[in-house]
Amino acid sequence: MSVDNPIKAAGSGTPLSLWQASSALAQVATVQADELLPPGARLVVVAPHPDDEVLGCGGLLSTFCGREQALLLVSVTDGEGSHPGSLAWPGERLRVQRPLESRAALAALGLDVDRVAWQRLHLADSGVAAHEAQLAHALVRCLRPDDRVLSTWRLDGHCDHEAVGRASAQAAQTVGAQLIEVPIWAWHWARPDDPRLPWRRARKLALSPQQLARKRAAIAAHASQLHAEGEQPPVLSQTTLQRLLQPFELLFL
Repeated sequence: MSVDNPIKAAGSGTPLSLWQASSALAQVATVQADELLPPGARLVVVAPHPDDEVLGCGGLLSTFCGREQALLLVSVTDGEGSHPGSLAWPGERLRVQRPLESRAALAALGLDVDRVAWQRLHLADSGVAAHEAQLAHALVRCLRPDDRVLSTWRLDGHCDHEAVGRASAQAAQTVGAQLIEVPIWAWHWARPDDPRLPWRRARKLALSPQQLARKRAAIAAHASQLHAEGEQPPVLSQTTLQRLLQPFELLFL
């Protein structure tokens, strides 16, 4: 995750306590993993930055232990823009480090990383929108009609997340695959009963205590995003993590 949309990402955002009191969220129906992914379907996760796949659907990914062949990960950028101006984390270092963190995170989820198909597109962090057509074309080439394509929500509030969401939606429509969207930054800027969220399409995927523990361990693998640098707070604050480590994952179907 990167934080280049300052208007929506400013401040600590909506606290978890308000989300827990949300009547709209409480009324969201649940969905089972086997409903999302029927036999023969492949899950294709399109992540704008290294860590977005874990933040958005780490619990779901943990269910692929032993069936990694039904999973394809697409990393759109290398996440080199998460610490602009940093001496400790210049872009060149992040470009190497963050993909390594992603591999460690998948291992923490219980997956055999060497058996996971992974495509890295190396588009510019915070510049995906300029290459949106290229991204959509690349996705069309790797998708199949029976795929479930999971991406960040098209209105998530971050330029890369939204561009990835739009490109994924276009590619899924082109090949006849089913799109699943996940909010990540929306937990930060949206209100608990926010009419801008697509509540009618929302579903909750419940996470077991073990799945939630694995997701937490996977997030911990993204060390570059978790520590303050001088007066600069970490990219992933404790408030952000609390919102993303609820005992369910929110999906827009």
